[in-house]
Amino acid sequence: MYLLNSFRCAFRGIGYCINHERNMRIHIVVALYVFAFSFFFHLNRTQYAVLFLTFAAVFMGELLNTSAETICNRMAEHFDSGIRKIKDLASGAVLMGALFAVGVAVCLFWKPADFRLMITWFVQRPGMIALVCAAMAVCLVFIALGPLGVRDRLFKKKAERREHRG
Repeated sequence: MYLLNSFRCAFRGIGYCINHERNMRIHIVVALYVFAFSFFFHLNRTQYAVLFLTFAAVFMGELLNTSAETICNRMAEHFDSGIRKIKDLASGAVLMGALFAVGVAVCLFWKPADFRLMITWFVQRPGMIALVCAAMAVCLVFIALGPLGVRDRLFKKKAERREHRG
């Protein structure tokens, strides 16, 4: 029972971070797009392992940054230079992880011939370009509003429509 509870707490923490931290949503969207387009680059199992470990490092950094910020916000109601340093260090850790993730991406994906094949593939399938654009629009809404914001807007509109009818 304790194991199930620990998983429940962990998923609740991940959900909190996704719902309340725009940067986590950005990291998720970038990771999804990188993974989706990775198939054009014919990565081997080891390269995919490196890619997944890189995603994990960035996600973990954002979760730890959110933890540090939450603790700091509870500890100090007003400006405190020590708290600012802690928050700066935590966000710096996320930035370092993201910058090194870009380095990993360059190492894995700097294959001009594969880029040309990917572009050719999309040019031959204009419907896929439209699909990617539509997915990007959905992702931008997800990043801007978060799951809770999307939910609130959808249900608010439904409630408003019901009120206008009634």
